[in-house]
Amino acid sequence: MWVEFKQAPNLMMAEMWKEVLEGEGLPTRILPEGDILDWAEKVPFKIYVPQGREHVAEEILRKL
Repeated sequence: MWVEFKQAPNLMMAEMWKEVLEGEGLPTRILPEGDILDWAEKVPFKIYVPQGREHVAEEILRKL
């Protein structure tokens, strides 16, 4: 199960957060807010991490 961890204002920022988290070994998914058909550069995105691993994501961000 995946839980929402962070929001990004656009696709570029969402992909940046995804790379940071996955670079540390944490699986990550990004999805646009609303419908999956809304996937576009300027749509806000949500970043998801596995349930129970939110503390790992927070620790990764704390290191930055």
